[in-house]
Amino acid sequence: MAMSPIAPYRMPGEDDLPPAAVPWRPRPDRAVVLVHDMQRYFLRPFPAGRSPLTGLLANTAKLLATARAAGVPVMYTAQPGGMTREERGLLHDFWGPGMGKEEAERAIADDVAPEQGETVLTKWRYSAFFRSDLEERMRRSGRDQLVVCGVYAHMGCLLTACDAYNRDIQPFLVADALADLTLDDHLMALRYAADRCAVPLSTADALAALETGDGA
Repeated sequence: MAMSPIAPYRMPGEDDLPPAAVPWRPRPDRAVVLVHDMQRYFLRPFPAGRSPLTGLLANTAKLLATARAAGVPVMYTAQPGGMTREERGLLHDFWGPGMGKEEAERAIADDVAPEQGETVLTKWRYSAFFRSDLEERMRRSGRDQLVVCGVYAHMGCLLTACDAYNRDIQPFLVADALADLTLDDHLMALRYAADRCAVPLSTADALAALETGDGA
């Protein structure tokens, strides 16, 4: 089932970031960067060469380069495609059968693709923690912060941040390394996160924190 086209919109800037209720900062010795659902199926509805897709890809690539250089683990989520009606459960009621099994739909965008040895978690529902070993992997590596980028901000990205919060893992949403169905949805996700479960921050701020380890 093809997704509906998404109209271009401007990427949120520094002035759009709501103040967070908590003073958390990402640290390279505590954080994991999670690239959320950056599969071609989910990116295809965005107009090529237009915002927010251009900013999403460019800023995510910067975040990944910095994380890898700082020794911060990078993980990915990706839906398996070709899910049965039973596997999709209530997702089917909202979104239909979803992506097919074809690599053209399932593949993660080349600009932000995993490097050898990086973990790709199978994604079954909005939250990346659902039926995955994300929490166990983080605990084993002594990591208790999750820096989230990808799509879609007010669905899987926000729900993953809320689920991290419920597990006492500090979540961060990289505001201009996310994209959504509309600017209103994108900004709503940032506001809710700031008030209830996470810290929204810009790519520039995230890079500075991971490069210098200046997290409080």
